[in-house]
Amino acid sequence: MSLTAVSPQHPYSPAYVAGDLVFVSGALSIDAEGAAVGGRTEALDAAIDRMTDRLAVVGGTLSDVVKLTYFVTDLSLREEANRQFERLFPEPRPARTFVEVSALPYGATVEIEAVATHRA
Repeated sequence: MSLTAVSPQHPYSPAYVAGDLVFVSGALSIDAEGAAVGGRTEALDAAIDRMTDRLAVVGGTLSDVVKLTYFVTDLSLREEANRQFERLFPEPRPARTFVEVSALPYGATVEIEAVATHRA
């Protein structure tokens, strides 16, 4: 199963180009089979990996990201997310929003969506 393909269960685009921007649909902390990834850092990394896969559908990379939104089921993940952010993005880093939610699909603990610039 491709986690970046449009399907009856996921009828939206994984990434959508509009002018010079790319809007990346939320990517969950799940593995290639769709199972929730356990562990705090592991879940954050899995969500970034899924988001990066979606961004790659339109030829984008992490260096193109200008804004991220993290949705987490545990606000205490903020410190681990900050360390991940520092590790993945050189300064100046993208803008970021960090929001706690009550639940996410498939039992995931993290979902990350992005806005990136598009290289024509």
